[in-house]
Amino acid sequence: ALAPGEVSPEQWVASLAFLKAAAGIDVLPASSPDEHWLILGADTLVVQDGQLIGQPRDADHARQTILTLAENSHQVHTGVAVLDPRKGHRHIFVDTAEVTVGRIPDTEIDAYLDTGLWKGKAGAYNLYERLDAGWPITFTGDPTTIVGLPMQRLTALLARLGITPAQTTGAR
Repeated sequence: ALAPGEVSPEQWVASLAFLKAAAGIDVLPASSPDEHWLILGADTLVVQDGQLIGQPRDADHARQTILTLAENSHQVHTGVAVLDPRKGHRHIFVDTAEVTVGRIPDTEIDAYLDTGLWKGKAGAYNLYERLDAGWPITFTGDPTTIVGLPMQRLTALLARLGITPAQTTGAR
């Protein structure tokens, strides 16, 4: 099993993002010379008072995580790696946001845990989902960093690489 050891949280999520992206190279389909693939990997980590908080193991762990984050502030670090296997280039960055969570009544925590929506979420929550549910959450930084893929920085990186979103027509 991997463990962070003597690295910063930012170095840890950058490394995990790179490892995820690198694993994707092995599953690329055979390509012709005119095909160009980029592989993206990302990982998110919550840090509160120097403690690393990943995904909860079970509902009890999710409850403890939520209680730890409530009435306090934490940082969310998302590492992103974009690999270009044809050119041998790699682009890695980490974006950070600061999140403050207010008091959450036990009844709301219980109802949330019953949904199972905490599964697979660093810090046991999804920002947009919990804001929609009325949880007392404020933040500074890119909200998509908190969700797990910092689109502001990623879009800027892709633009520097000459990749822009496809133009679509019609109704949204």
